[in-house]
This record gives sequence, C-alpha cells and structure tokens, in this order.
Amino acid sequence: MSEHHPEETMPVVASDPDCPDLPDELIDELLAGARTPEEITGPEGLLQRLTKRLVERAMAAELTEHLGYEHGQAPPGGVGNARNGTTPKTIHTGHGSVRIVQPRDRSGSFEPQIVAKHQRRFEGFDDKIIAMYARGMSVRDIQAHLCELYGVEVGHDLISRVTDTVLDDVREWQARPLEDVYPILFLDALIVKVRDGGAVRNKACYLAIGVNLEGERDVLGLWFQSAEGAKFWLAVLNELKQRGVSDVLICCVDGLKGFPEAIEAVFPEAWVQTCIVHLIRQSLRFVPDKHRRQVAKDLKPIYTAVDAEAAAEALARFETDWGERYPMIGTTWREAWEHVIPFLAFPPDLRRVVYTTNTIEALHRQIRKTIKTRGHFPTEEAARKLIYLSIQNAQKSWRQTYHWSSALLSFKIHFGDRLP
Repeated sequence: MSEHHPEETMPVVASDPDCPDLPDELIDELLAGARTPEEITGPEGLLQRLTKRLVERAMAAELTEHLGYEHGQAPPGGVGNARNGTTPKTIHTGHGSVRIVQPRDRSGSFEPQIVAKHQRRFEGFDDKIIAMYARGMSVRDIQAHLCELYGVEVGHDLISRVTDTVLDDVREWQARPLEDVYPILFLDALIVKVRDGGAVRNKACYLAIGVNLEGERDVLGLWFQSAEGAKFWLAVLNELKQRGVSDVLICCVDGLKGFPEAIEAVFPEAWVQTCIVHLIRQSLRFVPDKHRRQVAKDLKPIYTAVDAEAAAEALARFETDWGERYPMIGTTWREAWEHVIPFLAFPPDLRRVVYTTNTIEALHRQIRKTIKTRGHFPTEEAARKLIYLSIQNAQKSWRQTYHWSSALLSFKIHFGDRLP
C-alpha cells in the first residue's frame, strides 16, 4: 500500500445511513493549515486540490485495470499495451476549474469513466448553467456569475451547447402521450420577438394547459406560428387528439374569431367557454375613463347571474341603460352569447375555475418575467428552450385545482358517462 498523503482523500459528508461519516481525525488532518473560506473553497484551495488528486488517482486506477498490471511493472509476457504518459486538461466543477493530467495508453484503447476523454465538466456543472438560463439570465450574465462565484471561465459556445441539450427534452416532452379525457382545457397564445432573416418579428407561442381527472394542471405543449389564428389552433387541437386526447369537456378561450368552430371540429361535444375577463376588457375599450367604472359595475350582473335566463335579462337592462351611448358593447356580448353562458350552468366553485383563462395568463406572466431580459430571441429554437424551461419551473409550484372534488361532482352531473 502506498504511503498516505492528506491530499489523496476526498472528504465526503454523509447524507444517509448508507454513507458513513468520515472520522473527525481525518477531517482535522485534511483541514490542517486551511482555515479560511478562501483556503478551502477558493482557487487552488483544498477542494480543488483534493478534486485534482482524486480524479487523477481514479483515472490511474482505471488505467491499471484496463492494462491488467500495476504501474512500474512490466506488461505480462513483456509485450502488449503499455502506459504512454499523460495529457493535461482542465475540467469545470461546482467549486472552480481544476487542471488535471489524464493518463494515456499506447494503443489508444483506454476510455476513462470518471472523466471521459472529451469531457470538460463534472456532473452537476451543466445543471447549474441550465438552472441559471431557466431563470432568464443571459449568456453574459451566466459567464460573469460562474467566474465570480466559482472562478470558472466558460465561453459563449459552451453555454449554448449545454442549453441546447434541453431541446432533446423539449422534443420528448412535446411528443409524449396525453390522457384520454381532460375536464378542462385552457388555450391561449403569447407574443414573443424572434429574429427572422434580417428583421425581428412577432411570433405567436401557442400554449395549452389541461386539467386532468385528479385536478392537476399540465402544459400539454407549445407551438410557434407567425400570428395567432383559428386555423393554426385547429392544427394544435388535432395534434392533441393524435397524442391520445379523445374528449374535452370544457375549453376556455379568449374571443378569437373562429376559435369555437376550430374546437368543435376536433372535439364536437366540448363546451366552449369564452373568457369573461377578455370580454369585459374588450367592452371597456369603447368606454372613456369617466364612464368606465360604472359600465364595469353594470356589466357584473350579467356574468354573476344565477342562470342563463337571468343573465339575458341583465344584458337587456344593460342595453336599456347604455345601449344608446355604447351600442357596440351589447352587440359584442350578444354575438358571443352562445359561448358566454355555459359556465352559468355550474355552481359558484366551478364557475371560478372555468369562466376565465386566468390559469394560462398566469403562466404567460411568469414566462414574460423570464424572457423580458432577452429583448428578442436569435432563433425560434432559442425561444422554445427558454419558454420550456420557464414552464417546468412554473409547474413545480402548481397545486390541485381549487375545490376540485365538488367540481368533479358537477362535471359528473352535467356530462355523465363522458367523465370516466
């Protein structure tokens, strides 16, 4: 056995019973002469030196196993593969860059496992880059952050290569099978700026959120198109059907023209619910500030009515009071009426869930918060990977839909056997 040196052992802190604590004496020996944070975790500090020794010792042991004889001994029979010096390389770790030497063999058949031939980063380092990217940090910010905290200098190309690995996850996520029935489906799009040729153009990012039978929300996919339109929504809905969705009970949408027809073409039995909040906003666009508060107050009896009949009476009263001054408001509500009133068939707890697209608009707000520092994206793929990461972060905090048990009972009453 070789003589023991303090640097030859990597300290490990136990996190469970299967990983026993290192003796205090060994820790004291390792920390001898290293007391300040800089001496332990800084450049050329204890952690970096231990990492260097550990990696080099491990690769030396791997090469010994590969060759079948110890260092300093002759090859069995005096012939065969042999050690052939070392190659220097730098690897990036969570506590800084470490310069190591990688052993070689004469035949070039040695493939180290702890640090592969072309590997430049330890496991976990890429995760740090992706986590920072997912929170909206620019490439320049990530470079500065890694340099400041870890003393690691990484190039723009490295960060791009690391974040591009997310695209494989996006493709798998986008193609995954979906559930058979979604009681609620929220559909909406947000606009992002993407460079196209020599100009920066607006593109619509289509998003769909499904609420499953357990009341759990899930983003079902994201799609890009030059602008939002019912024709492309038809393609989105067909893709959802191809991925396994056979029925949707209620689709909550904004007031996009042709949207209900697109939904009914794919899911003919679905109830289409126009977002009441969108309808109110659209109505108030016609109203000057001096009347806006009162008009909003007088619209409220329509969407808080006990049923569709009472809502129609409330709309008639509104038109009596305001129809002469703002006839376009009554016209707007009547043109959308078939898709305004479906939620009035439900009790108050379920109405709160389906009368507005706030669920998906809240996701839009979080995505915009993530991408706001970008200004615009260089490519559609760059937009896709950052929006996907933002969605994954958002979903971590999602809980079961409010009052879901009573909502499920109402769905069963209204939709019967369509609800499994």
